[in-house]
Amino acid sequence: MVLPKHMRLKGHRCFDFIYKEGSRFYSPSMVLRITKANTKLQSKGFNSHIGSSIKCAISISNKVSKKSVTRNKLRRLFHHHLSERLSNISYENEVWAFISLKPSCMKNSNSALLRECDKLLYKAGITK
Repeated sequence: MVLPKHMRLKGHRCFDFIYKEGSRFYSPSMVLRITKANTKLQSKGFNSHIGSSIKCAISISNKVSKKSVTRNKLRRLFHHHLSERLSNISYENEVWAFISLKPSCMKNSNSALLRECDKLLYKAGITK
């Protein structure tokens, strides 16, 4: 099961907004950026009031891995993990989360990366 479409965040304007306005939380392998949503930036016709109030995006550059297959596997792994962790959490306001993986993440196992992601989510106050 992957993250439902209404939980995914997309669009370069949304990413630019998160980079400028978001709070940053660092770990050795990734950076988590969190901000309150600005729904005006989302593409037209995209209903933002369906389901979850947390929308996520994951960025994995080709510095992490030159192989797109590897990057896509990591992206699917994180989206699946986030859908399980965040599906039961609701907020008064919509929250946008953006995870950027660092090139050093390839030294870690998948389970270590997911534990690190959980620690960042906890540090950001999203999970308990």
